[in-house]
Amino acid sequence: MKSNVKKTNAARLLDKHAVSYELVPYQVDEQHLEASHVAQSLGEDIRQVFKTIVMQGDKERYFVCVVPGDKEINLKLAAKESGNKKCDTLPLKELLPLTGYIRGGCSPLGMKKQYPTYIDESALNWDTIYVSAGVRGLQLKLSPKDLSNECQASFVKLV
Repeated sequence: MKSNVKKTNAARLLDKHAVSYELVPYQVDEQHLEASHVAQSLGEDIRQVFKTIVMQGDKERYFVCVVPGDKEINLKLAAKESGNKKCDTLPLKELLPLTGYIRGGCSPLGMKKQYPTYIDESALNWDTIYVSAGVRGLQLKLSPKDLSNECQASFVKLV
């Protein structure tokens, strides 16, 4: 893949494992970091642009959920799938120290530590999906199955 876009840790991880992907830059708006802005900037269906949400549970301390940009995570489903009785999103101030990523640039790949990861099953409706490449303004376009393999993730119902 030839590109003048700077590779991120997530992209280097995919390169290391010879996974096919595309780095897709987009214009960042610091006031609008939500998935709807990313999808609009990319000219893609919001259901194909997935957001990475780091969660904390009462049993499995930290885990990662990857959900379509047009949906909100169902906390009961996320807790059940992760083996927790209850869970909530990680407080924003803990995101960078825990993952190495900031809001709007959190990738399910290449975190400081590999956490249990769950991808909403709707990802399987697409040949390729978009997830953050690990910085604001850059998305990874790859097959959901490749993402699952790289994250050792399960496809489950999260929304």
